[in-house]
Amino acid sequence: MINAVDRFLATQTQGLPGRVTTRIGALDPRTQLSPCPTVEAFLPNGARLWGRSTVGVRCNAPAGWTVFVPVTVSVAGNYLVAARPLAPNQPLQAADVALASGDLAALPAGVITDVNQLAGKSLRNSIAAGQPIRGDQLIAPLVVRQGQPVKLISQGAGFSASADGTALSNAAEGQMAQVRTGNGQTVSGIAREGGIVELSY
Repeated sequence: MINAVDRFLATQTQGLPGRVTTRIGALDPRTQLSPCPTVEAFLPNGARLWGRSTVGVRCNAPAGWTVFVPVTVSVAGNYLVAARPLAPNQPLQAADVALASGDLAALPAGVITDVNQLAGKSLRNSIAAGQPIRGDQLIAPLVVRQGQPVKLISQGAGFSASADGTALSNAAEGQMAQVRTGNGQTVSGIAREGGIVELSY
């Protein structure tokens, strides 16, 4: 059974960012299992092979059984931390961050591992020096700002039209923006670089 869990872990953790090590915990010593010709390892619903987790093992014989084996998945790799105290809304530069090494599975979810993920982004809130930088702390630059004149582009099957409007909300690339048209109507569309809002019909 341990071999099945070991093989399952080796297959399922391929492609994780870093050097993966796994540890299989012991079952409760009171667990009594009948011998089984074929066992199958699986990931229980909601479980994730990251940090402390569980792998299920089922016996496919007619009088089968299922047990859950505790496992620990460690992922040694590099991640980005603040090189100094960082203020919110300030565009991040390479000098603002430093590389740290450790167990990624023991860090908060969404920790940034690639400096390219910071391109053009700024921080939602301040971060102390040495703190890991997470994806949910980053905000993309605004491409449409409230009160700014924008170009509305409408596209549909076989037609394309454009009109001028005024942005009623801020939006980053790909976010929804509200716009007031010249005739006072309010419409929503997807914000694009250069003060463009795309409407689709």
